[in-house]
Amino acid sequence: MTITLGLRGAMGGSEAVKSRAGSRAAGPKTSGLTHSRALASALVAAALALCACSGRTAEGGDCPPSARARSVSGFCVPRYVSLKRGEVYGRKGPGKDYPAVWIYRARGLPVQVVAETADWRRICDPQGGATWVSRAMVDGRRTVMSIGTGPLDLQKAARAGAPVAGVMVAGALADLDRCQGDWCRVRVGGVTGWAPASRLWGVAPAAQCH
Repeated sequence: MTITLGLRGAMGGSEAVKSRAGSRAAGPKTSGLTHSRALASALVAAALALCACSGRTAEGGDCPPSARARSVSGFCVPRYVSLKRGEVYGRKGPGKDYPAVWIYRARGLPVQVVAETADWRRICDPQGGATWVSRAMVDGRRTVMSIGTGPLDLQKAARAGAPVAGVMVAGALADLDRCQGDWCRVRVGGVTGWAPASRLWGVAPAAQCH
């Protein structure tokens, strides 16, 4: 019996927020008009320039000392983190006086920090969107998202053709354990298995947006 893991696409619960006129405003200043945003098909087609990813999955765990000295937080930029809360406001700039342009409703969603200030992080999400969020809204726990149009087999070994431990639906989230070459070991729904890194968003070393 094959176990199918994951729910609907993680980004399906996120919302775009139409703000009032003006580039800055006190608080979110939203008009209340929201709409769902579908998972971008371009994400599936985008080639992830993958190299062997580190086995360390905590924030900054694989950041060399030379790189830490050049960043505000002491961690590498870019780097991956995950959303800490079930509702996170993505803002136009690094501060609460900037309007909210996006509301993420996907706790544990993998995002990539591409810029930072002392209290704010500019993140890239799996759809390629970039917003600013408070540093309190992100967690060093590494997660990944299944990408592609079909289900993703989790193999019992890091090789094609290995027995299948379970199947992730497209857009499902999983905890990242470690990567080995072009394969990554993930945990989801009590099942642990290996998946091709090319089918996971949250492991490519290059900046995914700016």
